[in-house]
Amino acid sequence: MGRLLLIANPLASGFTGAMHREVMEVLSGAYDADSIWPNSPTESQEASAKAAADGIDVVVAMGGDGVVHHVANGIAHSDTALGIIPAGTTNVLGRILGLPSKPIPAAEFIAGHPPHHRIALGRVDATGPNGRLSGYAVFAAGLGLDAEVVRQAETTPHKKVWFGGLHYARSAGWMFLSKFRNRLPTMRATSGDRKGDAVAVITQIHWPYTYFGRTPLRLTPRPVTGLSSLILEQVPAARALALAGTAVSGRGMDRLPGISVWAGIQELSVSADPPAWFQADGELLGELSELHIRYAPDALAVVAPG
Repeated sequence: MGRLLLIANPLASGFTGAMHREVMEVLSGAYDADSIWPNSPTESQEASAKAAADGIDVVVAMGGDGVVHHVANGIAHSDTALGIIPAGTTNVLGRILGLPSKPIPAAEFIAGHPPHHRIALGRVDATGPNGRLSGYAVFAAGLGLDAEVVRQAETTPHKKVWFGGLHYARSAGWMFLSKFRNRLPTMRATSGDRKGDAVAVITQIHWPYTYFGRTPLRLTPRPVTGLSSLILEQVPAARALALAGTAVSGRGMDRLPGISVWAGIQELSVSADPPAWFQADGELLGELSELHIRYAPDALAVVAPG
């Protein structure tokens, strides 16, 4: 019987103690299973890393995208696989991988011992006012606008629980109208011979970039191998509406003036003056002045359909 560790975020919007007990009953029938409720994201990542070092077969993240992000960072480049029990607001990676959207069916899927697969991550190395930052983005990362949206949304976390994607949409609208509508570029993005000035840089590691409710938002019309980065030079009001429309299909986005999509790149560097807020997988990670993201293929083992 394999070994499994479940790392739960009891503050996740859909988490309950009763649900946790039911999930553990299902998993304990197929694994030598244990569970912990860490007190912080750092504890989640440290517990995941220790589990991988101890040869645990599967570490299950129960919660939303935040706990998935920290567990993945703990077990990256190991043989330990990531399992997901969705109990958060969006659960983007679970949707990308085609996993069950409810906790008990997700637990039953893991208990069925499906094959493990390996997926890419985005390796992040950066510096900012508070020092160096190193780690991985699992499905997406952003410097500027989308990180500011996360920052604004987190000021009223109870609304995130109540309204989910609508709360982020409202935060995005407020952020655009109040801070980004007429902002001049303060960032410089480079990838190989490509260069561009930007007010925001959004990078997709897996397709789609994220979801608004049940609607996927895409930087490209179809999956590509490598990173896809959206370089926003300016975001006037009329262009913002067009950008929102093309994000649903991913088509024609780079035909909008002041907007570029660099698809299938292997690495991206961004400098920001003044430092800009950065998010990875919806986790606000601080202000950065220098950012480097590199495509890291096969970096994470996952429990997912083939």
